[in-house]
Amino acid sequence: MIFNRKNTFLKFPWLKNKNLPMVISADYDGLICASFLNHFLNWELVGFYDLNKIWLSQKAINNKNDLIWVDLNILPQQGKAIGGHIVSIDDNIPKGFESSCNPNILANINAKKFESKFPFSTLIYLLWLHNKQIPKDNLSKFLILHSDATWLKYQNYPENCSNWQNKMSDFKWEQLFKNISSKKFEKDIDQNFYPLLKSLGAISSTSKLTSKNLNIKSRQLQFNPDWDEDIILNLFSLFAENLKWSIPKLPDIVRLIEGSRKKVDLSVIKTIGLNSFIKKNKVFSYAISSPRILNFTTFKLSSFSK
Repeated sequence: MIFNRKNTFLKFPWLKNKNLPMVISADYDGLICASFLNHFLNWELVGFYDLNKIWLSQKAINNKNDLIWVDLNILPQQGKAIGGHIVSIDDNIPKGFESSCNPNILANINAKKFESKFPFSTLIYLLWLHNKQIPKDNLSKFLILHSDATWLKYQNYPENCSNWQNKMSDFKWEQLFKNISSKKFEKDIDQNFYPLLKSLGAISSTSKLTSKNLNIKSRQLQFNPDWDEDIILNLFSLFAENLKWSIPKLPDIVRLIEGSRKKVDLSVIKTIGLNSFIKKNKVFSYAISSPRILNFTTFKLSSFSK
């Protein structure tokens, strides 16, 4: 399948609308997507979701049926989302995802084809979709490639990354990915970029993927909006200074909705069917995180009707 921007916008016209309210994933990936969408489309940040809890502003509550969930996959049929996780076991897509712009869904990638899943970040998908280039300096490049550990996925899964570049061919990929498998690139990350993120408080954990030359593990950030406002603002300022993107206004959170996140083996789901599992467990969001495991979140229905 070859991706086409025009067809994507026809299927999801809201992707180019301006002034929409967005709820983002509570991590680095969500923040840099928020910066991009605020700058180019003037989308307003109205909440956060960390797959356990949802933080909402009054505007989010007032416009709950019009929210765009960014770097996320949610099931309610009124919810629109853009994200890149695998959500199907076979060729059947559960109801609720028709309004989700997800490259894996569009390319018919399911759990049986896990090695062929979209390897890049939601941010890079947005860059392709809106055909936006970034400054050529190294720090700007690092900021983009750090999202969802894209640089490590490029090193570890070169064939799949190449296949997806071919699927989305009308973009200057060579500029973005030039030399990122080199020892010099890794050295810059280890000695300059990661120390910078650490100084901003923007590192909370490491991932399992390691680099090819220096065995560097990717750093990650998951934040809590209740007490990490300084980290959020530090990153927004970093994006503004280097990528020249506008700084989103932080939402005034008025409601916290707590859910329950669990995981289940796909073999269990296959015995009863994915749709039946979703209905029985009242699943709000989920992702197939490996060929064997599905992570899902549930909320009390009353939490969203108040």
